[in-house]
Formats: sequence, structure tokens, C-alpha cells
Amino acid sequence: MMKKTLIVLVFSAFSASVCAQNYDLKSYLEEGFKAPNTHYIGEAWLNPLMRSDSTLTYNITKATFKANSTLDWHHHSSVQVLIVVDGEGYYQEKGKAPVRMKTGDVIRCEKEIEHWHASSKEKDVTYLALYGGTKPTTWTEVVTQEYYDQVALELKI
Repeated sequence: MMKKTLIVLVFSAFSASVCAQNYDLKSYLEEGFKAPNTHYIGEAWLNPLMRSDSTLTYNITKATFKANSTLDWHHHSSVQVLIVVDGEGYYQEKGKAPVRMKTGDVIRCEKEIEHWHASSKEKDVTYLALYGGTKPTTWTEVVTQEYYDQVALELKI
């Protein structure tokens, strides 16, 4: 129940912010642009909904990873929050076991914690990523297809 309440609050705040800043809420429904295939396997679409500026200290990006797609290991200079709005995927922090994420899950990753996230083998995943906007993502290590396949086997339900 807490997760659903948080999602409703985030969407409400986002909607109010969009309206206040004269953004077109329909843009949320768009897939965005296909991400350049530099730090992931598969197919990913990004829709930058809001960018940090002098008064807003974080970004909101809608990301859709098609089934069987994954990001590489990386970390951020700020906390990152992932709000899964559709589908299923995987999330793992360095030194911890991978977990399956699904619609309604909210994941908080502390700053400078190395992690990766992805769609599941079977389903696309769409999430809102909230993160600070002062420094770019630091990419650290490739998530290989073999590693991703092993995680998918471990998490198969």
C-alpha cells in the first residue's frame, strides 16, 4: 500500500509540476528517443520529462527497456529512485543478490553505489528514474549477455 501511495504522490507532483511549467502531459505517453547503444545490450527508449535547473535539483526520465535488454554497471553522484510503472525487470547492487522488479516497485539506490538494472528476459520494463543533475552517470563495467542470462535463470519465477 505504501508503494502505491508513493507512486500516486509522485505522479500527482509530476502532473502538477508539468501543468505549472506548461509542459504537455501527453509527452509522458511518448516513448521518447531510442538511446544510443553504448552502455547497454538490447533496445532502450528514453523520454527526458524534466531536467534539473537552478531551482529543480533533480531530473525525471521515463525509460523503457525492451525485453532482454540491460544497462551496464554504473553509479550516480546522487541518490537515484526508480519507480516501475509497467512490466518487469532486474536490479542489482554490487555485492548483493539481484532482485526482480515489477510494476509498482520503488527502488532507492544511494549515491555512488554501483548497480545495474534491466528488463526481464520475457517482458519490457518502463520506469521513471529520478536523479540529481549535476554530474553524468559513471559507467564502470559491462554487464555481459552471459551474466544477464545467469541472473534471468536465477530469478525465473
